[in-house]
Amino acid sequence: MTGKETIPVELGTEPIGKLLKNYAVPAIIAMTASSLYNIVDSIFIGQGVGPLAIAGLAVTFPLMNLSAAFGSLVGVGATTMISVLLGQRNYEAANKVLGNVVILNMVIGLLFMAVSLLFLDPILKFFGASENTIGYAKEYMRIILIGNAVTHLYLGLNSVLRASGNPKFAMGLTILSVLINIAVAPVLIFVLDMGISGAAIATVFAQIVSLSLIIRYFCKKDRVLHFTRKIFRIDWRIAKDSLAIGLAPFLMNSAACIVTLFINQQLMRYGGDMAIGAYGIVNRICFLFIMIIMGFNQGMQPIAGYNYGRRIYSRVKEVMWKTVKWATGISTCGFLIALLIPETAVSAFTNDDELIGLAAKGLMMVTLAYPLVGFQMVASNFFQCLGMVNKAIFLSMSRQLLFLIPCIYLLPLAFGNVGVWMSFPIADFVAFVIAAVLMWDLLRKFSRLKDGDDPSSLGSKLS
Repeated sequence: MTGKETIPVELGTEPIGKLLKNYAVPAIIAMTASSLYNIVDSIFIGQGVGPLAIAGLAVTFPLMNLSAAFGSLVGVGATTMISVLLGQRNYEAANKVLGNVVILNMVIGLLFMAVSLLFLDPILKFFGASENTIGYAKEYMRIILIGNAVTHLYLGLNSVLRASGNPKFAMGLTILSVLINIAVAPVLIFVLDMGISGAAIATVFAQIVSLSLIIRYFCKKDRVLHFTRKIFRIDWRIAKDSLAIGLAPFLMNSAACIVTLFINQQLMRYGGDMAIGAYGIVNRICFLFIMIIMGFNQGMQPIAGYNYGRRIYSRVKEVMWKTVKWATGISTCGFLIALLIPETAVSAFTNDDELIGLAAKGLMMVTLAYPLVGFQMVASNFFQCLGMVNKAIFLSMSRQLLFLIPCIYLLPLAFGNVGVWMSFPIADFVAFVIAAVLMWDLLRKFSRLKDGDDPSSLGSKLS
């Protein structure tokens, strides 16, 4: 069978549990692989260049995250649109979206590169670079930024691969990129003595290889989505809708960069360098569980979007609840690890007794409301899957900007360093309550629809 025959049948008829497994597991593996790459890459730089290079690399993370945020602005919105259009069997429009993904990613990637290179010194200093580390940070980021358009295009088209019914191929390309990076980086760093530049070159080279395979895939005319000359033009309606839907993850990723700066400032004020080091450890442990939940969200996205486009509301609700169940299980596992073996978890990152003690206490406090995080993340992504942009943006931003930032500035006034740590569970709980209220209202409206009904029959749009 061709892709055109299998995609609608699979997403519209296969059991939801099987689909979620097939789509989520590859995404989880890919995201975990990317995380391991970052860890291994840091080891190579630390062993081959030195500790100041590690510090310089850490300074670049917020800028790299901001770049990824701009990439998600295009990729996530386009993926949502493609899933819905495939559900409607509107293949011509879906291919137009594919063409817009290529053009928008190239334009945004090049603009981000130009602006960042022009103001690289003040940007890196704003993110914490010192006279001792800015040289390493600049050396690394110059190469990464030169390849920024490649990175954006690779990530955007990889997302489209998942939406078009090829999650395993998308996963394979991500793993391939990681393996190439891990293989090439030590050669450039240790053998050719290229230092931190070698790590950056390996990263860009690995993405170029994977991108070339994606382009080859979309050049085949028998694919449900494929390149043709007529699709490579900006459709302003598609561009507007795609960027609007992608605004939620873009703002969430951008807010995360800003929030990290605020957290570091407060921890430095009330706890010093060791407190910031402890937060770095806690953040890495928590982020592991967040990535797994994000993998489930990525698996839910094409299933929910496709069936919503087909107006099969029973399947839309089913995939949402199954994703909530798995996400809650994952976040609860994180809570139990933090509660039962916090010292064991943090000791994998350091042998310093003081740092272990601070990080273990911080981990326990940060995860007090962690079992609720899974639902809040799924709710935000669910609204995004259905194209309900305003609710998705609000839920994505509320925890970090509306709740967390005020807490990390007010609570330390009364509780000092502990107040910073306690801000996290308070923000998580309030964000959960807000998400639950909005989700209840949406499901109440869904309960009035039968499969095949037009949402406008409610008298108002669901969004």
